Amino acid sequence: MSNVLILLFLAALVFQTSSDSNKIGICHGRVGNNLPSPNAESLLLKSNGISKVRLFLPDPTVLPAFNSTGIELMIGVPNENLTYLASSDANLAVNWLRSNILTFVSPDQIRYLVVGNEVLYKDPFYSRHLVPAMNNIYKALQILGLDKKIKVSSAHASSVLSSSYPPSAGAFDQQFLLVLMPMLQFLNQTGSPFMVNTYPFFSYINDPINVPLNYALFGPDAVSVKDGDLAYTHLFDSTIDAIVAAMERQGFKGIPVIVTETGWPTAGHVAATKANAAIYSGKIVERVRNRVGTPKLPGVPVEVYLFNLYDENLKGGGEFGKHFGIFNLNGSKLYNIDFS
Repeated sequence: MSNVLILLFLAALVFQTSSDSNKIGICHGRVGNNLPSPNAESLLLKSNGISKVRLFLPDPTVLPAFNSTGIELMIGVPNENLTYLASSDANLAVNWLRSNILTFVSPDQIRYLVVGNEVLYKDPFYSRHLVPAMNNIYKALQILGLDKKIKVSSAHASSVLSSSYPPSAGAFDQQFLLVLMPMLQFLNQTGSPFMVNTYPFFSYINDPINVPLNYALFGPDAVSVKDGDLAYTHLFDSTIDAIVAAMERQGFKGIPVIVTETGWPTAGHVAATKANAAIYSGKIVERVRNRVGTPKLPGVPVEVYLFNLYDENLKGGGEFGKHFGIFNLNGSKLYNIDFS
């Protein structure tokens, strides 16, 4: 085995073992005016055995509540900061990290920096700044001696795919390749994951004829979709394997996939019920706990972050968008789910 292959193998091994991949993560959205204090939220997570959280923003009123808690953090770099971070040099990126994140929380707790969220889908103005910003943040981490511990990536909507059926036909939308190709090169070189937000609920309500409820929900008796020798009974698996196939189609094999958002709402649509949310979220937790892979990669566990900690009463979009919460504001669960 060549020295290069040995180094790539060791990097992949460190990536898999340094994060607690059999534990579920929770997204911590704060688009609401009635939410508990950040201190109460961090205590709620710890009391439920949840040791990983995604913070969408480096909020100075939130980060200190997680410092010294032992909770592993995935922290977002806002889309509106990408222009500055892309145009600056690594030293300015160092200052940004210190001022916005490292002043408030120990780097020992930070696992991922998510540079931009769904930029290609909802904020295309920032697209050309995305990879340069990622590079500068990575160089800043190198200066700080944190590049081996903290991974840099960006979260994409699953609509980054132009083809996903069957999964082996997975392909990225051609209009995004100008950004995705250098990004995939960056992820490959730095041993970082490809991040995707995927919501089978949205696929079901947008196309219930071709996406049956049971197929979206991990429900019983879901139809089996055949793809060569592989069979899929859940849209969640199908989406991940389509992402893997799309990366391989561009010549990148072995980049891990992290699901940075997924969930099921409890109100606002006929299919948005507490019973259905309990089925979906419960199955996700069970899969993560048992380190279940996908039909294409059965031995490769998928790291997942459930959306969301609480309902967000100021969330835009359809009414169901306000109702992805797993916990009530008093800390009780909206539905039965076991995180242990």
